[in-house]
Amino acid sequence: MILSDKQIKKLSVEEEMISPFVGENVSNGISHGLDSFGYTLRCGSEFKIFTNIKGATADPKNFSEDNFITVKDEESILIPPNSFALAASLEYFKMPRNVTGLVTAKSTYARCGLGVPPTVLEAGWKGILVLEFSNHTSNSIRLYANSGAAQVLFFQGDQPEVSYADRDGRYQNQTGITLAKPK
Repeated sequence: MILSDKQIKKLSVEEEMISPFVGENVSNGISHGLDSFGYTLRCGSEFKIFTNIKGATADPKNFSEDNFITVKDEESILIPPNSFALAASLEYFKMPRNVTGLVTAKSTYARCGLGVPPTVLEAGWKGILVLEFSNHTSNSIRLYANSGAAQVLFFQGDQPEVSYADRDGRYQNQTGITLAKPK
């Protein structure tokens, strides 16, 4: 079952599922906060923009800082054509054992050609979410810090036998922009 605004608010206030939690949809530039059936999160002001300047290969088993240019404390960045950037959410998530989240693109950015590949917030996972913003166009796209960036839909089910926390997942309690970590 998909969770409504009332259920998301209750879990965020009583169980700190989202912190800081914005209990309404705030439309200040690009909106963020609580939606009818989801939550629009914000990205911070640190970005890692993918580059192949050093001829690096994107290898998920050996992902390196050489693949990125890091930009900090800027109001916005430009994502080059056919490239992507990573950013960390401003919100910290503490997923209950029976709730999973699915990250989707924000329509404002999708209409400009900027996509957010689906990412799952597994039941029992907690941490800062790392987001990928993919530019599918032949033009640069501006991405703004500290404003609405992607939407999370939350689904509630039966208690799983094993949660992400039980497995001691490699991204548990991550902070900041965490690159791919092979096990």
